[in-house]
Amino acid sequence: MRFAYTIVYVEDVARTLAFYEAAFGLARRFLHESGDYAELETGATALAFSSRRLMRELGKNPQPADAAAPVFEVAFTCADVPAAVQRAVGAGARLVKPPTPMPWGQTLAYVADLNGVLVELCTPVAPPAPQDPGQP
Repeated sequence: MRFAYTIVYVEDVARTLAFYEAAFGLARRFLHESGDYAELETGATALAFSSRRLMRELGKNPQPADAAAPVFEVAFTCADVPAAVQRAVGAGARLVKPPTPMPWGQTLAYVADLNGVLVELCTPVAPPAPQDPGQP
């Protein structure tokens, strides 16, 4: 089995797609002609968006995202977190938490996208250094 994509339910798929392209520099994989589904190039696993209207038609009850009470987050790694935050906010994201160094060596920040989805912008997590068997 392979993790293929995550789908975020939004009101306006095309607007959300354009926001993610501008805010995070992601490339569009495609936008379905219906306007109800799209995917972005994000590596091995795609980030996708589906309209809440379509989900309601399929019998689901999608709720709007809320960055103040998130049930998930989207995370993007980058080398320069402050620059990534500045770009995202310039494209319309709302700053939730400014860039902060973490005790484990990672720097992270949070913004909310135009749908209220919590987005983490962070440096990659470095794997722990192997311990020398001769060291206590």
